[in-house]
Amino acid sequence: MYPFLPKSYKFTFPFKIATTSFIYPDHYVQNINMLAPYLDEIELIFFESTPKSLPSKEEIGVLLSIANEYDLSYNIHHPLDIFPGAKDRSRRQFAVETIRQIIDLTAPLSPSTHTIHLPYEEIDHENESLKRWQNHICDSMEKLHGTGIGGKMISVETLNYPIEWVDDILMDFNLSVCIDLGHLIIYGFNMKKIFARYHDKTSIIHLHGANDGRDHQALDLLSRSDLKTILDILKRFNGVVSLEVFSYAQLIASLNFLDKVWMKT
Repeated sequence: MYPFLPKSYKFTFPFKIATTSFIYPDHYVQNINMLAPYLDEIELIFFESTPKSLPSKEEIGVLLSIANEYDLSYNIHHPLDIFPGAKDRSRRQFAVETIRQIIDLTAPLSPSTHTIHLPYEEIDHENESLKRWQNHICDSMEKLHGTGIGGKMISVETLNYPIEWVDDILMDFNLSVCIDLGHLIIYGFNMKKIFARYHDKTSIIHLHGANDGRDHQALDLLSRSDLKTILDILKRFNGVVSLEVFSYAQLIASLNFLDKVWMKT
C-alpha cells in the first residue's frame, strides 16, 4: 500500500497546484486515485507515443469519474518522442497525427492545456538552420490547425534554447506558453524577463528544483536567489503550477517547502 499525502493542498494557493501522474511506481489510475483528494490538478504525462504507453479509452473514463468526484482537473504533457520541427516530413506528419490522437483521446477530461515540446535538432544555430526549423514547425502547426486543433489549447514548453526563437510561431498560431522554471535555471535563462514577456500567454508553470546541473529535483534544493525570483513570479500568477517531480519523497519535500515559504510571503 502506497502512502497518502499527509494533508490536502486544494485551494491553498492563488494558483492551481498540480503534480505529475508518476509519483507512485504504478499506472495512471492508481496514481490519480492516490493524489486526487489532495491536489487541484494532475499533469498527465505521456512519455512515449506508442499506443501501449497511452491510457485506454476505458482508463480515460475512470480518470473522468475520479475528477468529478474530487473536483480535479488535468493538463496533458505530450510525448517526448515526437518532433514537429523535424527535417523529415514523415516525422513531422507523425508528430501531428500523435498530437491530434492524444487531444481526441483526452477530450473527455477537458484539459486545462496540452503541453508540447518543440525540440531543436539542428547541429548549429546559424540563421539558415534556425529558419528551416521554424518553417518546419509552422508546417506542423498549419496541419494541426487544418484539423481544428491549435490556439491557446496548446502550450509550448521552454527548453534548452531561447523561447524567443518561436515568438512568431506563438503569435501567428495564438499558442500558449509553458514556462518550465527548472529548465530556465539549468540553461541560464533569465526567469524574470521571460515571465514578464510571456505572462499573458502562460497557461502553466512547471516547477521543480534545479541544482548542480540536475533538474526535476525537490524544491528545497533551490538556491536562495532562485527561490526569491520564483516566489515573485508565483505571486503574479493564477494559472496552473505543476510540481514536476517523479517520486513521493520529492513531492512531499516540495509541497512542505512551498507551503512553508509561501506562508512567509
